[in-house]
Amino acid sequence: MENQQRQQLKKALDLVVFRWRLLAVCLLLGLAGGLTVYLQLPKIYASTALLSFERQQVNPARMAPEKQNSRLQDTVATLTQVVLSRTNLEEVINHFDLYAEERKELPIEDVIEEMREKIAVKTSKEGDTFTVTFEGRDPSIVQKVTNTLASKFIEENLKYREERATETSRYTEDELNMAKAVLDRKEQAMRDYKLKYYNEMPEQRQSNLARLSALHEQYQAVQDSIQDLERTRVMAQEQISLRKRLNELQVMDPDMKSHGAVLKNKEPLSPAERLRRLKIYLKEIEGRYTEKHPEVRHTRQLITRLEEEIGKEGSAGEASGATALTALDPEVQQLKLQIKEVDLNIRKLKKEQEKIKAEIARYEKWIEATPVREAEWNALTRDYDELRRHYDYLVAQNLQARSVEHLERKQKGSKFKVVDPARRPEKPVKPDFKKVFALSLALGLGLGIGLALLFSFFDTSFTDPLEVEQALGLRVIATVPLIELEPEQRRKKLGAVVAGLGFAVGYLAFGAALVYFYLQGRIIL
Repeated sequence: MENQQRQQLKKALDLVVFRWRLLAVCLLLGLAGGLTVYLQLPKIYASTALLSFERQQVNPARMAPEKQNSRLQDTVATLTQVVLSRTNLEEVINHFDLYAEERKELPIEDVIEEMREKIAVKTSKEGDTFTVTFEGRDPSIVQKVTNTLASKFIEENLKYREERATETSRYTEDELNMAKAVLDRKEQAMRDYKLKYYNEMPEQRQSNLARLSALHEQYQAVQDSIQDLERTRVMAQEQISLRKRLNELQVMDPDMKSHGAVLKNKEPLSPAERLRRLKIYLKEIEGRYTEKHPEVRHTRQLITRLEEEIGKEGSAGEASGATALTALDPEVQQLKLQIKEVDLNIRKLKKEQEKIKAEIARYEKWIEATPVREAEWNALTRDYDELRRHYDYLVAQNLQARSVEHLERKQKGSKFKVVDPARRPEKPVKPDFKKVFALSLALGLGLGIGLALLFSFFDTSFTDPLEVEQALGLRVIATVPLIELEPEQRRKKLGAVVAGLGFAVGYLAFGAALVYFYLQGRIIL
């Protein structure tokens, strides 16, 4: 196994030694081809602008764009789509007259897509910064385009934030108006219900009970007053009856005094006897009073009436005389006035009692309806608290959105700022000479090794005794080396010298070309 490995290694080394001219030629051709390709490729320059994200000094409101899109990556990703839109890029292309040849041959969509591939936007992993890079053939144009794109980011950010703030403000205002309309309808329904059933509401229950208790006490007090007045009226009527009885007794016996004897039982007098006594009484009072005295005149009227009624029943005459005497009694008149006043007060108290009774019934009705009104009110106001909280929340959100909109209009909110503007590039980023040189070197060596292996594959001669043994199955006893003659050795040495000189000249020419093109500025390391 080790012999085979040594044989393979020896064979590879012999191949390199034997085919060194082929490897040197391929390597020189690869390097020359790489240099030619590098010189023919257009130089691509790149310019980069550094932008920072300045957060607003004022604390952002809950409806501010930072709160909804706080991450710089998200903001930059959104603005990148806006800045690299067809409208913006087409404007930039027309302004700087970019891709003039491509626009003649390709549609504008393909040109814009090609420009998008030349633009790179990268955000930093730490900090609020990002870069905008543009690649192109003209360094001055690349610089201007990069600065224009950076300015576009600033402009679009301000416009985007202002539009978002305005839309947020409009949205919150619309939602606030809708919530206000719903809340107004709900409050109107609650207000109408409370005005309609105000006295039956649960909060009026205690006051209604207190008022009902007071009405019952008032009703009882009025009832007691009525009973007192009725007793007073009965007593007054009894006094009138007693006074009437006294007057009747006086008519029957004018000589009787109002004390003691009036109350004695006597037989009723006849009309003639009464007439006689009235005449006696008239003579008595005529001695004391004048003719115009009411008692004298009244007694004469009684005598005249009795004289006219002689022959009629004595009881009727007696009653008439007693009634007339009673009618003239001042005490009876006062008692009758008192009875009228008592009756008037009783009627007033009864009317008041009816009003109190009706009011009691009304309060009892309100108290009985309170549980029903409480259930209806709970059903009516079940979602009012949520509507109110939602309305208050929208009011706060609307105020915050307006504040944010004002900040954005005044450009006091978060914004982008150019920290490092794009500079005119001095060194192209494409093609990279080191990469092209390394690639051409690898291709040259690969081509030489590949051709050497190919020639070795087609070469059927034996170069090692083991190959003979493996091919013929015979053991090799001895080998005879190749004996070159002196002329052959001279030719071989001469060929090696000529080849070495040729390769030296070629590589020196390649090195001189590198130095020349480097000094000319066509090779940039």
